[in-house]
Amino acid sequence: MIPYLILDTSVYIQHFRFGKTPITLYNHQFLIRNSAIVLAELYRGCRNQKEKNEIDELSAGFPIVTPTEKIWMESGQLLSHMLQKKKLSADYVKNLHFDVLIALTARSIGGTVMTYNKQDFEEILKIKDFKLITLEK
Repeated sequence: MIPYLILDTSVYIQHFRFGKTPITLYNHQFLIRNSAIVLAELYRGCRNQKEKNEIDELSAGFPIVTPTEKIWMESGQLLSHMLQKKKLSADYVKNLHFDVLIALTARSIGGTVMTYNKQDFEEILKIKDFKLITLEK
C-alpha cells in the first residue's frame, strides 16, 4: 500500500513562489492528501486572484483531510504540555497550533508530513510521534 503524504504550507509556498517541488513527489512514493489546515493557511496568505486560483486547483486535486474533534482536543493538551513542561513561550506555543494539528491529522491516517519548517515540527516530534520528512531550502 502506498503511504499518505501531507505537504506542509511551507512546501506549497516554496513551490508556488520559487518553483521548488520535492523530487519524491515525482517518484510516486506517496498518495498526497491535502490538509484543511494547510489550505486555510494558503488561502489566508493569498495576494491575488492568480494565487487563489492555484489553491482552488490544489484543493480540487487531492482529497482533503480535516482534524477531528479528538485531534483538536489533543492539540490543546499537547500545547498546554509544551507550555508547562518545556518552558516554551506562550507566543511560540500559540504559533505552533496549526503545525500540531497538521502533525496529528497526518498521524491519524498513518501519513507523513513533509515540510521545510524543520524546527517547529521537530519540536512537536519531541512529545508526539509522527512520520516526518524535512527538506532543506
